[in-house]
Amino acid sequence: MLYHLLYPLRETFSGFNVFRYITFRSAGAVLTALVVSFVLAPPVIAWLRRLKVGQHVRNDGPQTHLAKQGTPTMGGVLIIAALASSVLLWSDLTNKYVWVVLFATLAFGGIGFWDDYLKVVKKRSTGLRAVQKFGLQVLASAAIGVFLYNPGDPYSTHLSVPFMKQLFINLGWFYIPFVAVVIVGSSNAVNLTDGLDGLAIGLVGIASTANAVIVYLGGNKIIADYLKILYIPGSGELVIFCGAMLGASLGFLWYNAHPAEVFMGDVGSLSLGGALGTLAVVTKHELILIIVGGIFVAETVSVMLQVASYKLTGKRIFRMAPIHHHFEQIGWPESKVITRFWIIGIILALISIGSLKLR
Repeated sequence: MLYHLLYPLRETFSGFNVFRYITFRSAGAVLTALVVSFVLAPPVIAWLRRLKVGQHVRNDGPQTHLAKQGTPTMGGVLIIAALASSVLLWSDLTNKYVWVVLFATLAFGGIGFWDDYLKVVKKRSTGLRAVQKFGLQVLASAAIGVFLYNPGDPYSTHLSVPFMKQLFINLGWFYIPFVAVVIVGSSNAVNLTDGLDGLAIGLVGIASTANAVIVYLGGNKIIADYLKILYIPGSGELVIFCGAMLGASLGFLWYNAHPAEVFMGDVGSLSLGGALGTLAVVTKHELILIIVGGIFVAETVSVMLQVASYKLTGKRIFRMAPIHHHFEQIGWPESKVITRFWIIGIILALISIGSLKLR
């Protein structure tokens, strides 16, 4: 909005010329989302307390979590409000990719909100039925895949491989279901990771920062040609989205840090995961997402292995899954698990950025 209002006035006041720079607007997006979070958080948390939408804690989980019973959840509405308002304020709203990623955020946020509503308001412990939840996620992701599918673009259905120069795999018509797998997988991976105070939102902030760098490099033709990565015209505008997501993550982390005053719920985790997955498919860095979100992947794989092992052998691999609970069960304090997972997340983010050069 500011871009459209102020940049055209650059001839009258030269200072407005700064709005042409993505770096300036992305910095503005970080600060705006942060300020919106700080302004809205106290009344939103108080509102959630009045609604008595408290977190339900499993009795068979870590005993230290029992104290979290009743902590307000569904705080993801705060994240979405800060993120969306910042993106709308600072982005070029004629850019189609901005609307694609916003659609993913809101669509998956809506699914998560419905699930949370059934759990904490209607007291239906399972929330949405698995087939409903998964079906809606697939439908939203497939819609994104159909929108991005462009037979006229020789690279629209190509998959780039990290660390490999000039290696692109043409997925053809399979591109659409592939997009669905990436986005749905990313959304649910963040959801599974959201089990400790600040863990998921901190990792999302780290992934947002890494994505901002990756998106900026891929959206600049000169740099993209130098690095031999796919140049996606117009995708550079998504740096502003990444900045807004970072600001919203930091703002929410202020209140979600241990001991948490509010939890994001499915409305937050599903929307943020969907946004990260959509960023990856838009910029053609789907496989790099596995590196950037390595902790999210590990959390998901730990659940899959645990379920498979128990069904096949009757034995569990981990004391508890997802894997962050396993480390709690072997004696790591919650704060230590969170901090160490963040450190690993930072290392993986640096590796993902480095992979663009090591080709």
